[in-house]
Amino acid sequence: MDKITRKTSFGQWFSPINLQLFEEQVKTMKFDYYTKKLTTESFLKLLLFVQLQEVECLYELGDCLFNDQLQKGIDLDSISISQLSRRLNGMNPDLFQRLFLDLVSQIHVKTHYTKLVMPLKMIDSSTLPLNLTSHKWAKFRKTKAGVKLHPRLVLMEKGTSYPEKAVIPTAKEHDRGQLEIMVDDKEFMYVFDHGYLDYERFDRMTDYCYFFLSRLRKNAVIREVYNFKLPENSSVLSDQMVLIGTTQNRAENYFRLIKVLDSKGNELHLITNRFDLEADEISELYKSRWAIELFFKWIKQHLRIKKFYGQSEWTIQNQVFITLIVFCLIFQHKNWFILLNSKKVDEPQRRMLSIVF
Repeated sequence: MDKITRKTSFGQWFSPINLQLFEEQVKTMKFDYYTKKLTTESFLKLLLFVQLQEVECLYELGDCLFNDQLQKGIDLDSISISQLSRRLNGMNPDLFQRLFLDLVSQIHVKTHYTKLVMPLKMIDSSTLPLNLTSHKWAKFRKTKAGVKLHPRLVLMEKGTSYPEKAVIPTAKEHDRGQLEIMVDDKEFMYVFDHGYLDYERFDRMTDYCYFFLSRLRKNAVIREVYNFKLPENSSVLSDQMVLIGTTQNRAENYFRLIKVLDSKGNELHLITNRFDLEADEISELYKSRWAIELFFKWIKQHLRIKKFYGQSEWTIQNQVFITLIVFCLIFQHKNWFILLNSKKVDEPQRRMLSIVF
């Protein structure tokens, strides 16, 4: 990394990136063999910068290099669109995925990950639409193409959350197939929506002591076994021990079915394998799943993840992982973000901070 970069605001923001890990991976994957101009390090910095600036296409990306400060920061004064395109298409996403996971491990340490009062992990998916003509490898309907982003978020105190894992299959792959990948820590409880419903996996999770909370479809076949008594003034409609499924497709374990009303007055059926918590506690835990909806909204609104710079599967995955890296960097520098929105910041300071945010 050049000596100038760490002295700039962008360089300070970039500093949590583990350059030793990065350089080892670049060397192992031989990304910079025969590269004279656009090194992998310059390419990474450029992608991070343009995500912050919400650049929507490769032509705009090339125009960003007219910025003198950016030229110094990434040690690059110009680049052709074809070179950028080749880099995007030929870059194995494993590199950016490992950088993302390393940033997550740093956040774990700084946030006292193992000492959370109610350790929750939330799983959900969002479809990122693609043009079928240009992305036939991602076809999932007659006229549509797309990939799905499956993030797993850690919920902290006061509703703060951050992504710690992500899977990016094509949109035609069903959500429930991702549970095997996403559920791997017995110290946490997993909260997810009915798209991940799978009675066989619910049985395996229960047998292996993984706790979960999900929403059950209203037309699901259930058999009531026992009705738990609810405390006075409870917001819960009913609390039951049940068996779920039909004779052909059923779960072998007993589960807990809790019926509640959402903010719009709709009845929700919540299914869990936890019997040690109060029904109202279970209801509140499911409400915390809203944090992952806010995550998707923030990602799409602020980092322009709806628009992609290329057509290959690697290009799409690279851009998604760059987006997640940006989110983690902003999370680590959240005090800067708070400062930027503070009335105590004078205009020169605000301009400096706005380079990053």
